[in-house]
Amino acid sequence: MARLRICLISLFVAAFLVCSSLLATGLADGGANHQVRNQHFGVSGGNINDITKRFCCSGTLGSLVTDGTTQYILSNNHVLARTDQAAPGEDVSQPGLVDNNCRVPPIVADFSIASPLGSNVDAAIAQLRPGTMDATGFIEDIGVPSAAVLAPTVGLSVAKSGRTTGFTTGTIAAINASVNVQYQKNCGQGKKFVVSYTNQVVINSNTFSAGGDSGSLIVSNSGHNPVALLFAGSSTTTIGNPIAEVVTKLSTVLGRSLSFVGTGGAGPGKKALETEVQPFFRGIGEQMPQLPQQAAERATAVLELHRANLMATPGVIGAGVGSAEGNESEATIVVFVDRTSSAKPEFAPTLDGLRVKLVLTDPFVAF
Repeated sequence: MARLRICLISLFVAAFLVCSSLLATGLADGGANHQVRNQHFGVSGGNINDITKRFCCSGTLGSLVTDGTTQYILSNNHVLARTDQAAPGEDVSQPGLVDNNCRVPPIVADFSIASPLGSNVDAAIAQLRPGTMDATGFIEDIGVPSAAVLAPTVGLSVAKSGRTTGFTTGTIAAINASVNVQYQKNCGQGKKFVVSYTNQVVINSNTFSAGGDSGSLIVSNSGHNPVALLFAGSSTTTIGNPIAEVVTKLSTVLGRSLSFVGTGGAGPGKKALETEVQPFFRGIGEQMPQLPQQAAERATAVLELHRANLMATPGVIGAGVGSAEGNESEATIVVFVDRTSSAKPEFAPTLDGLRVKLVLTDPFVAF
């Protein structure tokens, strides 16, 4: 079942139900603090106009950025900008509508700008109203993140704090990935369409995120450096925009350089592995080795030669660079196949000397 950002459907005047799939992921830290009024980041929030006659939608207010004088909340285009439809100044609330029975919650920011969909990132910012959120950039269960961004690498241990699944940890399984992501123009309604991305970060886990976690900042477990902006996934996969590209694209639209509000190192939040241990870890506290840079570069070069053909294959929804099971220093070409598709693509076991790894998953959907 595809997972969407959280939305509520009004059956009667005062009767509501959650219509998105939460998948019984569990709430890593008890969850309640992420869905109520909370001045930290990594919690429920969204544009108060993200509502239709039957649905209201919300995501996650991920983190805090600044242009040196003004502070902004960072989240997704489809969370803050209503999928390219918002006008500057639209109210952004915390918590989101979905956690307030579709009634308007406290307003904490005003939508500012978004990088348009199709620009290879799903990102937007809203100008923070003074005194409404923690000006230090504290993320619930993580603490104040580092101000220094970190490039994603295969095998890197990461964490996030989001509206639905709270604090979770995982490991980057693929980088430089092309992915096709499904959107819907309006909250719970309207024609569905697909946006293609390249150079994305993929985490293979059925517990790392769920619908409503869109907008969460993915950080490194060691140092809490910003790594990616969570925006999509499936029942087995999470996808994020590399954070350096997010900052660059938003800075270009804003006309001023943005940077993270944070410290030089980790904040006083939860440590890695405190909540869960992903299958990518050999044992408690023992992280999977990261893919060597030289191996990643070699695989990326091979992928570039074949990327177009792979993505044009019926049933293929993604292709990236990963590592071999049992030999994390060996790079592989990872191909993501839609297991709900009638197409059943087959591939040679190797591509230009690199092993090909197939991953069956659901369609990728903007949460």
